[in-house]
Amino acid sequence: MGFFMLVLSSSEAGAAAPADAPSIATPIAVTALAQPFDTFKLPAPAPASALAIANAIPTPLTRGSVAAAPPQSVTATLSPVAVLPALFRQTLPLDALVDAYSAGAALDEQANCLATAVYFESMGEPLEGQLAVARVVLNRAASGRYPTSWCGVVKQKAQFSFVRAGRFPRIDAGCQAWRKAQAIARIAMANAAATLPTDVLWYHADYVAPSWGRRLTKVEKIGAHIFYRA
Repeated sequence: MGFFMLVLSSSEAGAAAPADAPSIATPIAVTALAQPFDTFKLPAPAPASALAIANAIPTPLTRGSVAAAPPQSVTATLSPVAVLPALFRQTLPLDALVDAYSAGAALDEQANCLATAVYFESMGEPLEGQLAVARVVLNRAASGRYPTSWCGVVKQKAQFSFVRAGRFPRIDAGCQAWRKAQAIARIAMANAAATLPTDVLWYHADYVAPSWGRRLTKVEKIGAHIFYRA
C-alpha cells in the first residue's frame, strides 16, 4: 500500500468548498434494457443494443470538468456493462461491480493516472477504501483548488508520495491488484457505486498524524485511511 501524505497549503487551510458547487453526476434512469440483469451475477456479454435512458443513473464523469451535462432523455447504443440499471447498481456488491468493470476498453492517459493512484495508494485496502482514493482524485480535479486533470492532480508536487519527479513507478500489469485498480477507476468514472461526498479532498494513513488534519473535518475512516473535508 502506497503512503499518501497530502500537503495542505496555507491558502487551503482556511478555504471551504464552494457552497454552490454543482453536482458531479447527472441522474438518469434506464427505462428499457436489451436483456434482464441478475442481481448478483452479470450475464454473458451480449451484442450492443439500444437502451432508452431517462432520468436516474448518473452519467460518466467528464475529466477535468466541474459540472456534468443537464438532465435529458437520450437513446444510446451501449453494452450491458457500460451502463447498469438503477436497481442493479443499488443491490450489486462492490466486489461484483469490480468483476463487471474488469473487462473493458483500455484506459486512456487520464484514466490510467486515476487507476495508478488507486494501485499505489490503496493496494491491499478494502475495495471501499480503493474507491474512496479514486473519489478524492476526482474531487480534487473538480474542486477548482487543484489541477483540473486527473494526471495533474496525481502528479502534483509533494502530494502523492509514490510519484517521483512527476513519474510513476513500474506497475505489474499482469497482477490482480492492477486489474482491480483499473476496475475501480472505471466504477469511479461511471459513478456506479456510492462513495465519499464530493467535498472530501484529503486523506492520510492512520499510522501518521499530520498537523493539517487538526484543521479539517474528519469524514470517515476506511481501511487504513482517514478522509477529510474542509
